[in-house]
Amino acid sequence: MSGSVNKVILIGNLGKDPEVRHLENGTAVANFPLATSENYTDKNGERVSTTDWHNVVLWRKLAEVTEKFLKKGDKIYVEGRLKTRSWQDQEGNTKYTTEVVGDSMTMLGKAPEGGGAKAENAASFSNPEVNLPENDTDDLPF
Repeated sequence: MSGSVNKVILIGNLGKDPEVRHLENGTAVANFPLATSENYTDKNGERVSTTDWHNVVLWRKLAEVTEKFLKKGDKIYVEGRLKTRSWQDQEGNTKYTTEVVGDSMTMLGKAPEGGGAKAENAASFSNPEVNLPENDTDDLPF
């Protein structure tokens, strides 16, 4: 088998309100931390919960949807790929960050008060333009 796969699937909660900005050409980009949690019972029989934080980046239409509808604490499903970037800080040191660049996103949420047949409501979105040219990003770290 030749080739490779770079695929990430996450379900988690936004750690803060998304930061959305627009590049000079009008392209929207959203950044936010996403928390995923794992619960298990340790060898002593005690419940343990661990949380991992992921930096998520959404572009174009996904960023616009994020700006309008998402806020801290919201639960989402994201599919995308890992991307590691580097830049020079003010002291000339090379810094690195690894991000999840989302190709699609589904907003997950509880049904409105009063019940109903569905336990969750979901709205799905995807970016038709998922491959960014290298020059479509800027030098600023998120």
